[in-house]
Amino acid sequence: MTQSRSNSSKPAIISEEQQTNTHTNTNTESIETLAEKPEKEPELMVKKRVPDWLNNSMLSSPAPVVSPPSKSRSQSPPPPSSSHHDLLASYTSKSSSVYSYNSSTVIQPPVPIPPPTFIRPEPPTKPARTPRTDFRDPLTRSSDSDNDISSSVEDASRQTNLIQALSRKIINMRELRRLASEGIPDSAGIRSTVWKLLLAYLPCDKALWSSELAKKRSQYNQFKEDFLMNPSEITRKLEDSASLQNGENTSEGKGLLPRSEIPHGEHPLSLGKTSVWNQFFQDTEIIDQIDRDVKRTHPDIDFFCGDSASSKANQDSLRNILMVYAKLNPGIRYVQGMNEILAPLFYVFKNDPDEDYSRNAEADTFFCFVELLSGIRDNFVQQLDNSVVGIRSTILKLSLLLKEHDEELWRHLDITTKVNPQFYAFRWITLLLTQEFIFTDSLHIWDTLLSDPEGPQETLLRVCCAMLILVRRRLLAGDFTANLKLLQSYPSTTNISHLLYVANKLRSHHHP
Repeated sequence: MTQSRSNSSKPAIISEEQQTNTHTNTNTESIETLAEKPEKEPELMVKKRVPDWLNNSMLSSPAPVVSPPSKSRSQSPPPPSSSHHDLLASYTSKSSSVYSYNSSTVIQPPVPIPPPTFIRPEPPTKPARTPRTDFRDPLTRSSDSDNDISSSVEDASRQTNLIQALSRKIINMRELRRLASEGIPDSAGIRSTVWKLLLAYLPCDKALWSSELAKKRSQYNQFKEDFLMNPSEITRKLEDSASLQNGENTSEGKGLLPRSEIPHGEHPLSLGKTSVWNQFFQDTEIIDQIDRDVKRTHPDIDFFCGDSASSKANQDSLRNILMVYAKLNPGIRYVQGMNEILAPLFYVFKNDPDEDYSRNAEADTFFCFVELLSGIRDNFVQQLDNSVVGIRSTILKLSLLLKEHDEELWRHLDITTKVNPQFYAFRWITLLLTQEFIFTDSLHIWDTLLSDPEGPQETLLRVCCAMLILVRRRLLAGDFTANLKLLQSYPSTTNISHLLYVANKLRSHHHP
């Protein structure tokens, strides 16, 4: 969410620590004056490296008096205003994901220098977090309810504008992208429809929606029948089809197939490349990997990992989508972490108040997942890590972006403390920030990511750069260990509206 989600005045471009400390000083301070500068750094050089717009006093204002934020990173979401309430009510903490880094095992390498070769990090499990009872961001709390009232008014205004944009016979995608980038309210199923449009699953012409949805959903059901059916069922289906063509009666002796009639290529012990049984056994390993990852997707949210029948059904849907994708994309198949990209899409579509959309959420999610992954799939291909389109190249772009906008911070991280960006940015980029913030905040970030007509990656890099700038004071004061620990466990209480505002400012001040 961008500027429109905050108060009517422009939010200050300040770090999270400044927002909690500026109430003791009535005079506004810039980021540069609050940051501790390295010793013997010439004053003119420092000012040159800090972007002018970050030091503009017009963009700084005293923050309200706040209570110190809790050490816990987990928060409970606000009561939803739609049918999502029952599903969100049980969500009390941020996901503990297996794709997070364990700071105790990586923050003290033997030699604290960037590795000579790129090593794809293994994502160990995050430590469990204590749930919070207050959802409101500590950086935006005040003694009264003015902020809450302002936020509610802005949400209502955005909802009205989005409903109006969606009511047109031909959707104006440029307008829709602009509105969605400002944040989509968590109500009325608006996000579900908007995301499908942003991912080109729904056409701009509303008259075509019904036929396109019917065609796509039928196609997905055919994929499931082709790829997820048990080999014995496939063999039986082939035999029944052959019998019908020969005019034979298949009602008698059903279920009994003489050994002589079993085709050699379809025998369970066949090693033929075209054998469905041989392919089934080859897929066992990837099936097991998908099953393990699905079961530990957002374990603190009942929607994904509860004991109810609906939770089990949701896991089955995630498993089906990932299996079909793996079968259709043998070059990449399934890579650990794809389940985290899939989860927000399925969650949003399944919670659509429209019963038809909710019932067909699995099919709709599959095609949107394919579209989303098409723009970032190279990050999951290990063979491309060192290529110009691989994850290493993407991380380098983030480093250069930080150098362009805040050279002092870049120099401190890259040269002074030698914190290699791959130690923290790998997870940020590959998982689209799904593990850095509470789940509902991740959805708001995705509103902005999906609104970029060029794809989410460039916007994602700006958001990642803004994340570094917002904690620059702590980073400039920290050493290798402190900085790596902070970036691998980024403050989940960050004001998302402010974060996206800073990211948008980076776009306007970018000099290609």
